[in-house]
This record gives sequence, C-alpha cells and structure tokens, in this order.
Amino acid sequence: MSSELKKPRRVEAVEMESPAVSVIAPASYAIDARLQRGVEALYGFGFEPRLGENARKRGPSFFAGTHEERLADLHAAFADEETQAIFAVRGGYGSNYLLEGLDLDLIVQNPKPFFCYSDLTGMQLHLLDRLRLPAFHGPMAAADFAVENGVHEASFRAALKGDPYSLGVDEGLRSLRSGNAEGVLYGGCLSIMVAMLGTPYEPETEGKLLFLEDVGAKPYQIDRMLWQMRAAGKFEGVRGIVFGEMLGCVAAGESLERVGSGVGGQLEEVILRFFDGFDGPIAMGLRSGHVTRENVTLTFGVKSRLKMSETSAELEMLEGAVG
Repeated sequence: MSSELKKPRRVEAVEMESPAVSVIAPASYAIDARLQRGVEALYGFGFEPRLGENARKRGPSFFAGTHEERLADLHAAFADEETQAIFAVRGGYGSNYLLEGLDLDLIVQNPKPFFCYSDLTGMQLHLLDRLRLPAFHGPMAAADFAVENGVHEASFRAALKGDPYSLGVDEGLRSLRSGNAEGVLYGGCLSIMVAMLGTPYEPETEGKLLFLEDVGAKPYQIDRMLWQMRAAGKFEGVRGIVFGEMLGCVAAGESLERVGSGVGGQLEEVILRFFDGFDGPIAMGLRSGHVTRENVTLTFGVKSRLKMSETSAELEMLEGAVG
C-alpha cells in the first residue's frame, strides 16, 4: 500500500474569501473559554468557523461526547459541501475509537484539509495510508489558535494554498547528523504511532522522511518507544528522521531552563545512541505538534527533502497537497 503514497490525492484549494471551516472535537473536550478564543482567532484569520453539533460536549469521562456523536460530527464536516477545511478542537484522547467506524467512501469523495495532531495522529495516518488523503499536521482551534503567537502563519498559509515551502533554523530545526534525503514526509506523535502497532491501523513508514514528536515523555520512555518501533520494522527503509521540539521530554533532575524543550541533555544522547547505525540525516527541534509557540504546519504525504549539515538545516516541502 505504501506505493500508493508516491502521488498524494490532492484536496480542493481553499478560497481565502471568508471560507467556511468546520471545528470538531473527535477526541477530548476543551475548556470552553479556550474553544471560544480559538473560534475568534479563526475569524481573525479570515475564516467562517462552524462548530460541529457536539463540539462543546463534555463527557462521558474525558471524551467530547460519545464515540457515535464524535464520529457523526467528523462525517458531517467532510460531507458538508460548504466546508472547505476542518480543524480539530484539540487532541487529548479518544479518536482511536472512531477508526473502525470511519466511512472511507464518504471521506474519499469529499477530500478536505484536516488540521490536527497529537491523539489524531492515528486517524491522520490511517486516512493517508488507505485513501492517500494528505495529513495537515498543524494548529488546532483550542490548542494553538486560542493562544497568542500559537500559529506559524507562513507554513499554515502555504500548506493551505498548496505552495512548496521550506523550514529551517527559524522554526527550531537543527542538525544532529549531516546528510541529504528525499522521500514522502510522514509521521506524527510518537506515542500514538506506537499505540497503532499490531493493529489494522499500523503506520506505513517504509521509504519515508519520518517526523516524530511527543510531549512530557522521559528520555528512557522515548528510547523504549523507539525500540518498539525498530522491533516492529518501522525504521526499515526510512530515509531521514526529524524530531520535533519534544516539549518537556527531559530526564528527572534536568533543568527545563537549561535543556529547553529537549535540546541537548539526555534526550539528545538517547537519539544519537539509538540511531548510531542509521545512515540518513537526523534533525531535531522542529516546532510542529506539541510546541511552545508558533506551531508549524507539516503536510504528510507529499514529497519532501531534508538537507542537514554542520552549519545549516532545512526541510523542504517539494509539492503541495492542494490544487
């Protein structure tokens, strides 16, 4: 199935004259004030946001409504002819329960940019693997649009317009191992990718440029997840690896101020040791997903190029997914 990803299914271009967008909660519920700020920010970006019927639901437990309610909102957003893009309210937990009920025929007939990350990684990659639907790993309503300086506007708008774009040191990217590689960009939240192993939704990583990020995991936990990925054969054929900001992924006793969001310290040692025999370039620090500021939009499913050296770091999206 990975051969199908050589050419992504293109989604319709988003008209930038007050386009309607759907805001849905496929996983956990959000604090209502944050959701409201996010909706207001979407208006500020020129969109006309429409909340899913159950987007403000709280419960059962930590879910934003029942599995059936959340799935209904997802399907309604894709089916709505006026909706040009879809934004998740937040991640949290719960979208895994929607996977077996997805109406893939409905979604493939109505392909749209779907912005999300974190818990939604499993859904994004499943739609990419099964339908070749590009995944927009980018800002969510109550997580990033809700805070000042939460959205990296240049990459967000370039991804929406289908323009090629480049990311580098200004977006946190730095080289851990030099080299150049090209491949289909793919990945997301590491812990969610590991949770998909051994299921019908197992990620298809062969031949990819792999982006991995997480939040609040200790370096030994990152090591354990990487070991599980390797044991499952998920680094076979991978051409290059980019780690995210890795927010709060520090060892006990390490200073967050000194190590920052995982740059340096034990986590970097873990990565370099674990991938000692890996031939491709390795980068770290790209602010996409769980980040401190300016969440960068990545488009999974498009051809990309990673260029790492001792003095420079660049990730290029060589094609757009919109057109």
